[in-house]
Amino acid sequence: MILYALRCAAGHEFEGWFRDGQTYDAQSAAGEIACPACGSNSVSKALMAPRLGRSSKSEPEPPAPAPMPASAPEPPPEPDAKAANIDPAQMRLLLRELRRHVEQNCDYVGDKFAEEARRIHYGEADPHAIYGESTPEEAEALADEGIEVGRIPWLPLNDA
Repeated sequence: MILYALRCAAGHEFEGWFRDGQTYDAQSAAGEIACPACGSNSVSKALMAPRLGRSSKSEPEPPAPAPMPASAPEPPPEPDAKAANIDPAQMRLLLRELRRHVEQNCDYVGDKFAEEARRIHYGEADPHAIYGESTPEEAEALADEGIEVGRIPWLPLNDA
């Protein structure tokens, strides 16, 4: 999977995940990519900084700073202005589109998600996009191992 920073003709910036560069090119040419803010299909890649992974031969990461003593919890982050402007019906529509995209472009691994994510991360399986289920404990363990995963609210494809 590859993450692109995208921009519509109206200047709205957003991100999109694609299986590979060819998938982005095909979807862009077919007008299948739409801005979540205004719905425009006139979308192009925006400038973005590359995310470089470390090779196994690179220097180890410096140790994390010692945790600060517990005190008052940090206030929650301010809501994103773009997200605050999306009405619930539009959000449901976008989440359903995301589900369709994931189901069409990723391999379903069911409750073996954590196991398969580890196999891919540690080079025991070919890298490929997967989705499935995991417990909160499994997701936390993956994060502790440095394996990036995301949770998506999985809405039914219709209102039934």
